[in-house]
Parts: sequence; structure tokens; C-alpha cells
Amino acid sequence: MKKTYKIDVDCANCANKMEEAAKKTAGVKAATVNFMTLKMIVEFEEGHEPKAVMEEVRRNCKKVESDCEVFL
Repeated sequence: MKKTYKIDVDCANCANKMEEAAKKTAGVKAATVNFMTLKMIVEFEEGHEPKAVMEEVRRNCKKVESDCEVFL
């Protein structure tokens, strides 16, 4: 399953950090962050609850870029 989320990030480098953090999160099959549209597209692995996975993605993104936001 793929879902799109609105994000708030200040620069393209920060967006890349968010994308890498999301990709390393358990339950995420693939993740893409588009700085120009301020969106994150996440594909979830089978059997994982998207809401729970996205809470973890949000925490992981905050670790690498404290002023970013993922709107769930």
C-alpha cells in the first residue's frame, strides 16, 4: 500500500535526510520525499499498520532533522 503525506522541511538536503530516515524505518518498503511539492510517498510492507509505521517514521525524521514535520 502506498500513501502520500504532506511535509514541512526547509531545504533539499533536509528532505534527503528525511527520505533516508523513512527508508530505514521498519515496515517501510520504499519512501520518496519531494522537496518541491513538500510531499512524502511511503510504500508499506505487507502486514504493517500504516499509522503505527508513520509514527515511527515521524520520530526517525525528527532525529535527523529536528525542525521538519510530517503531517499524518
